[in-house]
Amino acid sequence: MGELFYLFGVILAILSGVLNNYGTVLQKKVVNKYREDTKFMKSLIKNPLWLFGLILQTIIGGILFFIAQLYIGPTLIPGLMGAGLIVLAIGSVKIVGEELKKSELIGIILMIFAIALIGLSNMAIDINAQNFLDFGLVLRIFLFTAILYILAGLFYVMQIRKVYPGISLAIYSGFMFALSNFWVSPLMGVLSAIFSGTAYLIEIILFIVSIIILTLTNIFGITSIQKSFRVGQASNLIPIQQVPIQIAPVFYFLSVYLLQIPSVLSIFFLIIGIGLVIVSSFLLGRRQTQIERLEL
Repeated sequence: MGELFYLFGVILAILSGVLNNYGTVLQKKVVNKYREDTKFMKSLIKNPLWLFGLILQTIIGGILFFIAQLYIGPTLIPGLMGAGLIVLAIGSVKIVGEELKKSELIGIILMIFAIALIGLSNMAIDINAQNFLDFGLVLRIFLFTAILYILAGLFYVMQIRKVYPGISLAIYSGFMFALSNFWVSPLMGVLSAIFSGTAYLIEIILFIVSIIILTLTNIFGITSIQKSFRVGQASNLIPIQQVPIQIAPVFYFLSVYLLQIPSVLSIFFLIIGIGLVIVSSFLLGRRQTQIERLEL
């Protein structure tokens, strides 16, 4: 029965990634129409196709994401959701009309392979086994959050200063979603205590903070990636956005929840997977950098 639940969680995570990336393709299609619009975000919000893409991403995909958390935990889900990059690659060409060079196609394939390896590392977190009343754990959660916000802030400043704004916005968006993925765990960990009326003060604080962070990071993550689409291809920027999303779970697995890597093979999968993520980001970001140099 446990294996069936695990498989069910894996399927839900993959479906969430597929819907998320298909929604991105639909949004990029609309963004192309309003690229020069002075009321950019207002125009997008009024467009039914863009809203449908948003619903696929945040509501339907989000529901599948939360259910998957119950079965396989937060660490593996970002990697499994990366399977949706296949939809992104095909959709960008067929629906949006973007072109993929051979190096970019290799980059997407490497990213998908990397995501599979990270998933096979078996670095699952059992949320029910975590004690969110432990001061040390809560302190590490907030310290890790502060570090991610600082890193995100650096890329936000870079895009303000026009330092490869498309790439900078994509990475900033990735940090926002990395934070969102990270804070789902504390939220899920304290929900039962909140709804049963037995929550302690620290659990109430974690619940309130998680709601605020999840709301803000998703808003900033969505709006910043939409803005990055104005100066680059979705098929390039989304995989670049995936870099912090994929790598962050490794650090909170080890440094926040203080869990041990299951086996030597897991370490091998992890190192190769992260290496391929980085190589893929360079392959997918190279032409994007050239495009931005011509436009600035």
